[in-house]
Amino acid sequence: MFSVVEFLAQVFLFTFGVVILALALLALLDRIQTQDAIRRNYPLFGRFRGLFMQLGEFFRQYFFAMDREELPFNRAQRDWVNHSADGGSNTRAFGSTRNLSIPGTPIFVNATFPPLDTQSAKTEPLVIGASARHPFVAPSFFNISGMSFGAISRPAVLALSRGAKKAGIWMNTGEGALSSYHLEGGCDIVFQIGTAKYGVRKPDGSLDDDKLREMAAHDAVKMFELKLAQGAKPGKGGILPAEKITPEIARIRGIEMGQDSLSPNRHPEVATVGELLDMIAHVREVTGKPVGIKTVVSETEPFEDLFRAICERGEESAPDFITLDGGEGGTGASPMPLMDLVGVSIREGLLMVSDLRDRHGLKDRIRLVASGKLINPGDVAWALAAGADFVTSARGFMFSLGCIQALKCNKNTCPTGITTHDKRLQKGLVVEVKEDRVARYAKGIIKEVETIAHSVGVTEPRKLRRRHVRLVMADGTSRPMHEVFPRGHDVPTIS
Repeated sequence: MFSVVEFLAQVFLFTFGVVILALALLALLDRIQTQDAIRRNYPLFGRFRGLFMQLGEFFRQYFFAMDREELPFNRAQRDWVNHSADGGSNTRAFGSTRNLSIPGTPIFVNATFPPLDTQSAKTEPLVIGASARHPFVAPSFFNISGMSFGAISRPAVLALSRGAKKAGIWMNTGEGALSSYHLEGGCDIVFQIGTAKYGVRKPDGSLDDDKLREMAAHDAVKMFELKLAQGAKPGKGGILPAEKITPEIARIRGIEMGQDSLSPNRHPEVATVGELLDMIAHVREVTGKPVGIKTVVSETEPFEDLFRAICERGEESAPDFITLDGGEGGTGASPMPLMDLVGVSIREGLLMVSDLRDRHGLKDRIRLVASGKLINPGDVAWALAAGADFVTSARGFMFSLGCIQALKCNKNTCPTGITTHDKRLQKGLVVEVKEDRVARYAKGIIKEVETIAHSVGVTEPRKLRRRHVRLVMADGTSRPMHEVFPRGHDVPTIS
């Protein structure tokens, strides 16, 4: 009869033998494979390189990267969103950790005699599309940018919709069309018409006016946005991998199952500025609601042509708003060359377009919406001072939902349930909890931008001007932003 010790010893030897055999087989496979030179030359040990590369991004995020080093968003940015979304205090001790010597850093100019606390700055509603049959009175300068149902999950859309209602902000559908989950929360909706025209398309991909009227019939749908380009991938249409397309998403979008959903790189019927203005007018006439465009700045000439054509046709032909996405904008899936190398940053593009709009006398006609990595109060306040009327954020609200920047948005394996349609992973996103975080984050941004506005001495955040901001120069000194970038109304108006 074997003793317990002998039995355990045999189990150990057997297990040890299996492990050694498995390692030997792996080493043999490494030696005979031809794809990886490191594994071929250093069997077994070469595998650790791939493992460490995969784990590196997680170790850097939690252990090695400083608070303001990590990209695309650093720990300090994410922590501000999380503290705000949790409803906690965002006060800090011992001074700023921000490096104020980096060229381009904005510094707000505090008023010598600021208004008393009883005279604090408060946000005022702003009308978009005053000439439309159904203008939109937008209550907030800070809103949710386009994130499609498909790119993000059902519970994520629900939490954003409900949170937007609680905060009094609008929610952009993204190009994935309008779902019942967008409507359930009761918030104001901006319906984005992408180049594939999901939700308002005919079988051949052209615009279906009947479906357009059907979307406009929803009281919650306040505006329509024609998407021309997106910051993370200018010149390329949207990408929804096949593994993220469910029967429900296919039905809402009007697409087939089992294959990647690829949008055209532009609207086929829009090849000139004139055709763009024609399409804007058509959608506005069919829907009766304000219509704008979303695009990415690359150079001034296209916008000069656009504003010149508007002046020739008349102000009524203008888009009611222009959403400007920066080249640093994000997405769930984009080719790296486009994400890294194409499109001007919102820090430059907003200034360029704001100046051109104002020079052509269209400031009161066309509202500017700034988008692209603006997730903290200082970023939003800078955009308003630079010329924006509104700011929208996608990734800021993803952080409020619990995003940990795992960089798995395109793989249907998002560990927080935000960008996956895996039911098991979606269980981690509890809508009733996250909707409150969404609302608190939005209210936190609005409150602290109002605080900045109050500090510089204005009574409303949109009264922030370039003279209220100084920019750090290469030599370490700072200059007023209105001297570095004079506003459009400081230049003679173009007739």
